Amino acid sequence: MPQSASGRAHDAVLRHIEESLRSGKLRLGDRLPGERALAEQFGISRGSVRGAIRSLEVMGVVRSATGSGPNSGTVIVSDPSSALGGALRMHVASHRLPLKDVVEARIMMETWSLEHAAVAPWDEEQLDDARRLLEAMDDDALSPEVFTLLDAQFHVALSSLAGNAVVSTMMDSMRGAISEFIDEAVTSRGTWDQMVHVLREHHRGIFEAVEARDGELAARLVHEHIDWFYRHAS
Repeated sequence: MPQSASGRAHDAVLRHIEESLRSGKLRLGDRLPGERALAEQFGISRGSVRGAIRSLEVMGVVRSATGSGPNSGTVIVSDPSSALGGALRMHVASHRLPLKDVVEARIMMETWSLEHAAVAPWDEEQLDDARRLLEAMDDDALSPEVFTLLDAQFHVALSSLAGNAVVSTMMDSMRGAISEFIDEAVTSRGTWDQMVHVLREHHRGIFEAVEARDGELAARLVHEHIDWFYRHAS
């Protein structure tokens, strides 16, 4: 099949799945028909179907697994932060997106989130997610890599209290995009033992401000926290 025709066949499958998701014909957890069925439905090659499925996997829309068990097949999952994080990570690695700009964008979104969390209708159970992560980070036996993973989850948990799914997804994506920089920074320096104590202190202050619904203080503290970390990690 000529490449232009193959591309149109690929796009036809993507448009069909997009329309099915929008209309509700397909929902999270549903399985797509097999390659052969989709190829017959669209009158295209199975190779074109596979290309479309791969694109959907990269976009975080589906998960594919081979075999014949209950977890096999192509399932609608919708994991936007994974897809966006992967794309951002590649562009940061290529230096097309400077790390400094990603950090500034993160500060803008996270300060906005904590300001809005002060008046958002979250409950104590939602805040407990961040509280458990805060307590887990007090374990002195944690490696730097595990600590920074919990740290990332803590920031996303607090930001999600604002109730904006797009901002929460972008926050998660940006943390993923710069995770390698963070891991390298904390493991290549001999000052981690001193840094981790400061990070814990910062986290407690941010958490307490959020818990008190003091959005202005929470936003200021998280700005200072992120700025402090990147100055010491760079």
